[in-house]
Amino acid sequence: MAEALLTARTPARRTVGRAPRSREAKLRLAGVIVLHLVIIVGAIAMFFPFLWTIITSITPGASLTTTPALIPKNPSLGAYQRLFVERPFGQVILNSFLLAVITTAVQLVTSSTAAYAFSRLPFRGQNVVFGVYLATMMIPLQVLIVPLFVELKAFGLLDTYLGALLPTFATAFGIFLLRQAINQVPRELDEAATIDGAGHFRIFTGIILPNIRPAIATLVVFAFMGSWNSFLWPLVVLRSPELQTLPIALAGLQGQYTSQWDVIMAGSVVSVLPMLALYVFAQKYVIQGVASSGIK
Repeated sequence: MAEALLTARTPARRTVGRAPRSREAKLRLAGVIVLHLVIIVGAIAMFFPFLWTIITSITPGASLTTTPALIPKNPSLGAYQRLFVERPFGQVILNSFLLAVITTAVQLVTSSTAAYAFSRLPFRGQNVVFGVYLATMMIPLQVLIVPLFVELKAFGLLDTYLGALLPTFATAFGIFLLRQAINQVPRELDEAATIDGAGHFRIFTGIILPNIRPAIATLVVFAFMGSWNSFLWPLVVLRSPELQTLPIALAGLQGQYTSQWDVIMAGSVVSVLPMLALYVFAQKYVIQGVASSGIK
């Protein structure tokens, strides 16, 4: 009799136990679906302006008064042809690319060496110096324009690439980013290398740099993007048309082709493509670098 009652009750217990589990599973599935829907909507909202820019650039005669269709009837690349034929846009792109590459390379050297010093070479007042250096990130470029202009004029560096490059060779953000990444590297590796007879240069190049590659890739993207999109300082320093960078040329393009938005949007597409390609190539390292550096 007792066994029969126990047998009869067992399925009921299993049924009661399954109900909460099934509800939890349904709630979890609903949460995943809502999350994916939000991500998809956000991705569409962020991608749509770029898509609209491309559509406008291949729509002949597009302007503010004529809204281009999502699928142009007579798509044309004439705006891109005019962009490179009527203006020296190829030289402008080359100027911006060279400045961005040089800026990125020099910032990697200065930021990585300074970050190693702040992380691995303790000295008196280290935290104070580092805090003061970080405080410079709160000073906007507009405040420094006049002093920098006067200084470069005194050295005769106005309207030169060197004058445009000098203020960008060191960055507090890059030092902070790489210092945080170096702090994550175990010091036991340094000690083991020191026992083997390695000096600071060998430790820096053979141990530190390989272990902070994600942070380095992050700095490459940020430095290249900052130089590529820089407008105010090149506008002040570079006067000659043959030395113009891409943002300055785009501003002039908008003034020349105010009513021809297909040409303006073609220039915008050309300016965005290199940054898009760079980020797609390095996005995995950027995510790892930001996560491992404590910038969340």
